[in-house]
Amino acid sequence: MTNEQYKNRWDERYRETDFAYGKSPNLFFKEWIDQLPKGTLLMPADGEGRNGVYAATTGWQVTSTDLSPEGAIKARQLAQECNTHLTYIVGDLETLQFESASFDAIGLIYAHFLPEKKSILHKQLDTYLKPGGTIIFEAFSKNHKANAQVGGPTALPWLFSVEEIRQDFSNYDVVLLREEIVGLEEGKYHNGEGTVIRFVGKKKPSF
Repeated sequence: MTNEQYKNRWDERYRETDFAYGKSPNLFFKEWIDQLPKGTLLMPADGEGRNGVYAATTGWQVTSTDLSPEGAIKARQLAQECNTHLTYIVGDLETLQFESASFDAIGLIYAHFLPEKKSILHKQLDTYLKPGGTIIFEAFSKNHKANAQVGGPTALPWLFSVEEIRQDFSNYDVVLLREEIVGLEEGKYHNGEGTVIRFVGKKKPSF
């Protein structure tokens, strides 16, 4: 699948009237972002903005990105509904540039990048996080059984393992890293039991 095909797929989904994954934040993301001191937050692949907008309502300075301009329209609509603001940048994450060590936290919530790029993008994102900053990650595991109701990629290379995350974020103190079966109730496309990888890590200081 090319970037353009991937973008078109999400544009089609986000053109639907309803919010594909609802307007409420992912529960794991909410649990952990609420524990952190407010600061600057980067939300790659933020889609229709449910997680970025939530964080903005609690006082975070949020920058969200996504390939899909249709997602951006919905995210800005949701921010307006919630009487808050976030910066939303449409484009390929690989070509977007942010200042080194400029974010206090990064949220990666179901950010299933193209398989050949996912580790590259994880390493790139790491450079944008301040030492001591936190990554909050939840996405489908390689043991996930996808279907139309619960969602998730059907091809193994798109999915994650504990080992992959440990390798991609090897310069982090692991607060939490495990595979879990969780009940998802997120809009139209995440409903039912899913097998996910959950990770919270703090970037080690550089010497």
